[in-house]
This record gives sequence, C-alpha cells and structure tokens, in this order.
Amino acid sequence: MTVLKIVFWICIFLVFYTYLGYGLLLWLLVQIKRIVRGKAVKPALPADPALPEVTLLICAYNEQDIVKMKMENTYQLDYPKDKLHIMWVTDGTTDDTNKRLAEYPDVEVVYSPERKGKTAALNHGISMVKTEITMMTDANTIINPQAVREIARCFMNPQVACVAGEKRVMARNESQTAAEGEGLYWRYESTLKRLDSEFYSAMGAAGELNAIRTRLYEPMPENALLDDFVMSMRMVDRGYRIAYTSDAYAMEYGSANLEEESKRKRRIAAGGLQSCWWLRGMMNPFRRFVVAFQFVSHRVLRWSITPIALMLLIPLNVLLVMMKAGTIYNVIWILQILFYLAAFFGWLLDNHGRKNKLLYVCYYFLFMNFNVFRGMRYLRTHKASGAWEKAKRA
Repeated sequence: MTVLKIVFWICIFLVFYTYLGYGLLLWLLVQIKRIVRGKAVKPALPADPALPEVTLLICAYNEQDIVKMKMENTYQLDYPKDKLHIMWVTDGTTDDTNKRLAEYPDVEVVYSPERKGKTAALNHGISMVKTEITMMTDANTIINPQAVREIARCFMNPQVACVAGEKRVMARNESQTAAEGEGLYWRYESTLKRLDSEFYSAMGAAGELNAIRTRLYEPMPENALLDDFVMSMRMVDRGYRIAYTSDAYAMEYGSANLEEESKRKRRIAAGGLQSCWWLRGMMNPFRRFVVAFQFVSHRVLRWSITPIALMLLIPLNVLLVMMKAGTIYNVIWILQILFYLAAFFGWLLDNHGRKNKLLYVCYYFLFMNFNVFRGMRYLRTHKASGAWEKAKRA
C-alpha cells in the first residue's frame, strides 16, 4: 500500500504542478526578480531611418481565398515601406494562390511545386531572405498595425534571437465552443509566456507570429511537426533568449468545431513529443539550470508524463479506496467523480448547442490531455513527413 500511496501523490503533484503550480511558482520568482533588479523598461525605438530591414515571410498552401485579406492587412502595418519586404512561400500549391499574388508587384513569391510541409517551406524561404530580421506569420492571421515596430523594439536587446508575438483566438458567434476553449487555453499560455520571458526566456514561439535574427536560422529536418518551436528553442540552446511581447499580436478564428480542433491538438502533441526528444539535451540541469527548469516545467511535462499521471489517478484512487487507505483518499475520489461528471455534462451541453463555462473548462481540459495520447499515435504514423491536414477554421 505504501508504494501505491507514493505513486498516487506523485501523480497528483505532477498534475497540479504542470497546470497550476509552475505558473504560481514562476509568478513568485518574477516578483522576486522585480524587487531585486527592478521592473524592466521598454527601450525607445530609434528614428525610422535607423530601424532594421524586415522581411515578412508567409508560408502558404492553397490559400487563394485569403490572399486579398492578408495583403490588405499587410499594407496596414505601420513600418517604413522601404524597410518592410513581403515574401510568400507557396509549398505545393495547386489552386490560384500564385496567380492572385501576381497582382501585387511588391511581393516576392518563392514557389516549390512539391508539397513537403511548412518546415521545408521555411528552409526554402529563409534561405532567400536578405534582411536582418525575418518575421513569420500564417496566411490566415490578422496582425495589429504596430506589430513590426514592437518586434523591432525587442531586438534592441542583443541577447534576443527570437521574438514571440501573442496569439489571439476569435469566435464568430457565442455557440462556437471550440474557439472559446482554444481562446481560454491561449490566454493562459500567453500569461505563462510573459512570465517565462520576464524571468529568463520564453519557451518557444508560435507560428502565428514570431520573428528571428535571420543569420541565426539553422535549417530544420523537413519532418519537424512543430517547426516554430524547434527553430526558436534551438536558439535558446545556443545561449540566446526568446522575448515575448503582447503588443505584437496575431488574430485568427478558432477551429470550426472540436473535431477540427482535435486535428490541431494531436499534431501539436505529436510535435511536442518529437521536439522534446530532439531537444533532450536542454533538460540537463547541469548545462543550464534555469533553461532546464523552464523547459521541463512548461513544455516537457504536459507533452509526456503528466497526461499519463492524470489517467493513472483513477485506478490508483480506486485501489486505495478499496484498500481503505484513509479518509483523504475517499474525499479525493469523490472530487474526481465530480470533476469527470462536470466534464461529461460539459460535453453533453456542447453537443446540444448549449454551454456552461465551468463545465466546459473541465471538458476542454480532458479533451486536451486525451489528444496527447492521440498525438503519440500520430507521431508513429507521420515520422517521415512534416506536412499535415489543416484544421478548418470557423
């Protein structure tokens, strides 16, 4: 029984620490750092003539329907026109994307006839970039007008090799629960990124909006599933930092429904496992303790051990209750039952077009963790390819 109790409490600790404890600990560490060193002050941007040249790189596959929207948004960016270059990398496109891009003479189109996936497209496109900064964004996102200036401001710190912008998820209507769940997750994730960045470095950059010092880019294996994460974390491994700014943000509609959202979650989970293995040297606390602490706490646990610990809590708790291990285990079992009932009713209401935020949070939490197991299967079947099926947006 003693061994069961130890394993049970380890599982509880892992679940709590991964989803709440690390955030609380990180917040406390940031407060201490502010007391010791003072709160960081944003540097002033230089005059326009001194701003760095930036290439806005957009990878696209069959995006003919949103070319006009994306280009209209791009022309609204507040940055000197002679310093902002626009490049589209079209990977295996078979629709009229290239034809529609030809209507914009200031756009450089880098075309590859074979679809190899986003990582291959990035390798191809960045090899053609001649500017100091490469800023990457997805074709289906809307960027705020000040984004490029805010990203340039972050690069005034010579230790910054990558800048992560904020991802904001929009819903077209109140019934779009998949978008609501995704949006809630990204608000939580953005808070962690902000704290990570202030403490030392953000742990990865999202592909919706990020930027790098072009000279530091290293071509990645074409079967990388999370190209943005691997690209940015490699730079941290080399001694640089990822800065996070919420003043540069990309907005996109959430997944059309939970089935489409599941496609994203399982690919991200698969990519997370793949990335953790490729970057396993960063987990060594004797190399760089702070990086190992942040990487394992923020990324590795939620993509590997913690979902397993969450599932083990059920049989372990049942065994301890049956063995009459103590009142505390009976209470925890009752709480587990209430939680899973809440998730069930959250699913039930969602299927009937209704929602309750508290119940839906429970459901979405289980949904995310369940898709980690689906991601493990996805990884086994997609080892040789970085291409994926796009999730339909609302």
